[in-house]
Amino acid sequence: QVQLVESGGGLVQAGGSLRLSCAASGRTFSSGVMGWFREAPGKDREFVAAIRWSDGNTYYEYSVQGRFTISRDNAKNTVYLQMNSLKPEDTARYYCAAQSYCSGYLCAVSKPKYTYWGQGTQVTVSS
Repeated sequence: QVQLVESGGGLVQAGGSLRLSCAASGRTFSSGVMGWFREAPGKDREFVAAIRWSDGNTYYEYSVQGRFTISRDNAKNTVYLQMNSLKPEDTARYYCAAQSYCSGYLCAVSKPKYTYWGQGTQVTVSS
């Protein structure tokens, strides 16, 4: 059974940084993508960033480009999201998700394409 476990969330002031981790267990991913999504109160869950397991190619939502960096450690089956220059509007619960059958852009940014989801970790940015 595949499990995704996020960690690293917390409370930070605007302009600060956090590093989220997502550890996958139950299978080793070598294809497809792992992504980060976020869900703020009253809003839909939205795409943040994704990375291809095979070659490390990355995708970002426009508002986080240049501030967030997604990376992976294949040996640890873990993906990270380094978040810098955080803004109050980044406040949300952040979820990691994984799938192994497609890896193009349209697939990576599409929430329904993901098979596995973690429970999420809360990120709160104060102004």
